[in-house]
Amino acid sequence: MKKLGDLIDAYKSLSMIGMCKNAGKTTVFNQLIRELNDKNEVFAITSIGRDGESSDLVTGTKKPGIYVKAGTVIATTDQLLKWCDITREILAATGISTPMGQVIVLRALSDGNIQLAGPSMNDQLITVSEIFRSFGAGRVLIDGAISRKTLCSRKVTEATVLCTGASYNKNIHTVVDHTAYFCEILGAPPVKNEKVAEAIWTFKGDKGVKVLLVADNGDSMALSSASGLSEALYKKENEPFKFIFINGALSDGILKPILISNVPMKGRTIVVSDSSKILLTAPVYEKIGIKGASLCVMDQIHLAAVTINPFSAYGYDFDKDEFMELMSAKVDIPVINVEDREVYD
Repeated sequence: MKKLGDLIDAYKSLSMIGMCKNAGKTTVFNQLIRELNDKNEVFAITSIGRDGESSDLVTGTKKPGIYVKAGTVIATTDQLLKWCDITREILAATGISTPMGQVIVLRALSDGNIQLAGPSMNDQLITVSEIFRSFGAGRVLIDGAISRKTLCSRKVTEATVLCTGASYNKNIHTVVDHTAYFCEILGAPPVKNEKVAEAIWTFKGDKGVKVLLVADNGDSMALSSASGLSEALYKKENEPFKFIFINGALSDGILKPILISNVPMKGRTIVVSDSSKILLTAPVYEKIGIKGASLCVMDQIHLAAVTINPFSAYGYDFDKDEFMELMSAKVDIPVINVEDREVYD
């Protein structure tokens, strides 16, 4: 039987994000820690929020602690060191400030419970990951936050695990459908036309370019504002521009004027940097396909697994077998109930 650790074995860095609070994210985090310990790996951990405390400071619900073995490399804040009962070696002071103090990198010299609170900005997480590796960590685990899709960017981590559960909604079908949509967005396919990709990379860093229209042969036309997109797509001379790169976030506000108009979209492809930039509601996303268009990314996110938690923090639970069956039928990636150690491909 597959373990969660087997699903992420190919990736040197992994983030965990949740569909909601109490989705079981910390439980998944702890399971990965145990499995990596069983493999005698040297790994590093941090969190973009606060983790390891006994109860959630917002909801008051009970939270699982975080227990580490000697040798684990950790990034947390200096203010939380008093809540870590491990013997430790301070490896680096990062200079990164958070509401809970400066982020400190340390190595556990004994087994024990810890509390985590690392940096929240992507560039800071990249810096901390580099520090981790300089001290011998072969794998990096980052405990993320609710719907924090930007953490999934491959600039930060190579792969992501999405955690979902009964706490998201009382209706099991709503949980499954919304999780499946989130998975579809995260798994948006990459641009396959090399000439198109090369043209986009050329302009991607130019903040003055908001939209880039690109033809199959790599010819392009830059727009300084998305407001001129509809007009540009209407023009017959611009028909060869089949790829529409949005330089930044892709929101309903950008696409709605196009999708509800007579702008010719059949055969066209909307492109964004990565799926963390896709901020579309499900109805607007569905209209892309209805209009005959498609959506892809420059840098594809790797979603390694979906984990499910059938237990709600709000007084109701799902049948775990039904939850597993419905979710595994809706998504095309492995689904795991960590408490049961069951994996469905």
